[in-house]
Amino acid sequence: MSIIVNLDVMMAKRKMSLNELSEKVDLTLSNLSILKTGKAKAIRFTTLEAICNVLDCQPGDILEYRGTSPDH
Repeated sequence: MSIIVNLDVMMAKRKMSLNELSEKVDLTLSNLSILKTGKAKAIRFTTLEAICNVLDCQPGDILEYRGTSPDH
């Protein structure tokens, strides 16, 4: 997949555990774990907004695009 999820990086920078983030964004541990491992197929803007609010970051700090061709 060309979209990389850097949620673990932002959580480490903020010294926040998966449990703590889960509680603060009102998302199950299971769903947050799926997102963190990059296995999610989609993310709601409301979820992304809540995560950015709690981690005090921008969406681009969490999601990164890596092109598959040399032109990107």
